[in-house]
Amino acid sequence: MIQFISDSSHYTSVLDLAMKAMHSLWIGTADIKDLYVLQGKIEKPFLGVLAELLGKGVEVRLIHAKEPGPNFRADFDRYPRLAKMLERVMCPRVHFKIIVIDQTVCYVGSANLTGAGMGMKSPHRRNFEAGILTDEPSIVSAAIEEFDKVWRGSECEKCQRRGVCPDPIV
Repeated sequence: MIQFISDSSHYTSVLDLAMKAMHSLWIGTADIKDLYVLQGKIEKPFLGVLAELLGKGVEVRLIHAKEPGPNFRADFDRYPRLAKMLERVMCPRVHFKIIVIDQTVCYVGSANLTGAGMGMKSPHRRNFEAGILTDEPSIVSAAIEEFDKVWRGSECEKCQRRGVCPDPIV
């Protein structure tokens, strides 16, 4: 399956799959905000979903480029499990948007993990986004490798941003 995703499909296709992760969920995004999702009939912070996944033993890794704002921080603090179990690194060079679900499906595209990019913003307040959702092994492997090379800090020495990096990986 290779599916082109645009507009509200990010929410209905990508986030729905992410919320059903069974083993691992890797998220790489330049920007992350207090994204809200609908789970059943309940509107909740996506961070709450991540906390639930962590409670079920799902490995959740998050790479983002900058420190999120106060609304995100308030939501983050509502879920103590995140501080204890969420694997998170910051890299100011990250601009990719990659979500890998259970190492078998991935999204690669333009949407940040924000309400306007992927969330519940109204159709008139959304960004124009595009991406690919696929289970094609060669694409999934390439997305995993791209995410993992940043996660491991393989790019840190040649980055030349060490002086402004808020949280050096290595």
